[in-house]
Amino acid sequence: MKTSARNQLKGTIKRITPGAVNAEVVIELPGGIEIVSVITLASAQSLGLREGQDAYAVIKASDVMIGVEHD
Repeated sequence: MKTSARNQLKGTIKRITPGAVNAEVVIELPGGIEIVSVITLASAQSLGLREGQDAYAVIKASDVMIGVEHD
């Protein structure tokens, strides 16, 4: 797999929660950190995703926003 995204994190699909239109996919990285992605159900099916399968979380973003609560 070759992409232009620099952040490609390999892990294992821990859980897939299908919905009517989208699917929530949880990938567990080495060390136990989890990354959650919401993709279309059609994409999840097209990729043949299944729990226990190795997969990559590919992150391509130009902005990451941070927020905090104020009292």
